[in-house]
Amino acid sequence: MDALSSLISERNTASVGNKNVRFDLLFDYLKILDLEEPVSNMKIIHVAGTKGKGSTCTFVESILRNCGFHTGLLTSPHVIEFRERFRLDGVEICEEKFVAYFWWCFNRLKENAAGDIPMPPYFRFLVLLAFKIFAAEQVDVAILEVGIGGKLDPTNVVQAPVVCGISSLGYDHMEILGNTLEEIAGDKAGIFKHGVPAFTVRQPEEAMCVLEDKASQLDVPLQVVPPLDANLLNGLRLGLGGEFQYLNAGLAVALCSTWLQRTGHVGITHLEHTNSLPEQFIKGLTTACLQGRAQIVPDKCIDIKSPGDLVFYLDGAHTPESMEVCARWFALSSKEDSQRGFSYQLQDNSKSSNELVNRHLDDRAIKKSTQILVFNCMSVRDPHLLFPRLMETCASHGVCFKKALFLPNTSLHQKVGSHSFPPSEVDLSWQFTLQRLWENLMETNKGGGGKTVDAVYEDLKDDTELCVKSGKNSAVFSSLTLAIKWLRESVQQNPSVRFQVLVTGSLRLVGDVLKLVKV
Repeated sequence: MDALSSLISERNTASVGNKNVRFDLLFDYLKILDLEEPVSNMKIIHVAGTKGKGSTCTFVESILRNCGFHTGLLTSPHVIEFRERFRLDGVEICEEKFVAYFWWCFNRLKENAAGDIPMPPYFRFLVLLAFKIFAAEQVDVAILEVGIGGKLDPTNVVQAPVVCGISSLGYDHMEILGNTLEEIAGDKAGIFKHGVPAFTVRQPEEAMCVLEDKASQLDVPLQVVPPLDANLLNGLRLGLGGEFQYLNAGLAVALCSTWLQRTGHVGITHLEHTNSLPEQFIKGLTTACLQGRAQIVPDKCIDIKSPGDLVFYLDGAHTPESMEVCARWFALSSKEDSQRGFSYQLQDNSKSSNELVNRHLDDRAIKKSTQILVFNCMSVRDPHLLFPRLMETCASHGVCFKKALFLPNTSLHQKVGSHSFPPSEVDLSWQFTLQRLWENLMETNKGGGGKTVDAVYEDLKDDTELCVKSGKNSAVFSSLTLAIKWLRESVQQNPSVRFQVLVTGSLRLVGDVLKLVKV
């Protein structure tokens, strides 16, 4: 991790964008690592997009793995463990292999580094490492998620993928990709290769026109695929939660079907059969798993004594569009879970019995649910766009947050390098800015929909002892640990209330919550 950290010149994402680094150096790196031929021979699926590209890649990997193929998957960022970025047959690469491949690449590049060919920056190195892993492990298919953009992303060193995909487009990384959807779409379409089929989902008209124009220039057969019909799953649900995932699943099915056709595996192709799905496709779609996206996790600490009374709803949404989708998912899921109770979470407890389950369901019937927000986002995001989408969408489904907790960006689990510890005194100025905006919006809009929080709730525990600054509808905490402590104490002091906590705004925050509540 220290060696990897040495490749990070600046912490700010915008400062380490692709525009100021020579793209042609990637071909030199491949040559140094003897990866030119292996990469050219890989049967690659390449996916770009603003939102949904990670989910699409996850569905693709799961489908093809269930079709019997040896899969390699590169995604970013990681949520808890760095090795999550590199998956072989759906499982993150083991430590022994990761260390061996890492040092082989790092040392070889270091030995050949010179003035004209410096060491590759952080993300470029990770992509090169992925190619080395997939080549050495001789995967049947490599699924590559674009990091940022498309045209100048290091994954775009691939010259002949089998098929390309573009997931939903929206406004993100505008400091790198441009300020209009046309500019963003143009950069994403940079992954199109001459004559290679591509698929996308329904896009805003201005973005779709750009994609079609780029496809036409390169003789790319571009198709727009509809969301997957839920009836094709034979009564099962997608492995990734949220109605929006049917859009990503539809794209994944098209990508897999085309990959199977173009690689000569016509026995399990799907494109000509729109009224059914192969069994392998159904299993892949319904068992796919991706941490930090529409994920529901009960707090293990509280769950032992009071099952389902503290449940975290985790989603790394950080754009206005994804925030709206996240809010809709949370509102619907939290209401559904309140109605059915959380008895299903008891099935992993060997001491549970039918009597316990029945008593638990009786307890749920008399309990009220309250919703808490745990939030942080990077300062390059605009909370004036994020908060209204979150509030208004939740309010339209009858959900209003009792309290919003704002936390700093000081993760020990996400950063690389042994010197990446949080400072002894945390700068909370950005969190205070978020809090002021939240309080103003709550005061102005009554939570986004003119509804006030149900007065039957017991007062939550006074948070002034644990938090740095408390407001009428919010609190700023200096650490996630203290915020979790406050939540757990609030649950214990409010036995008639179940707490449903939405964690969003940052995948880093989501990863840290998962690390704390799943132990």
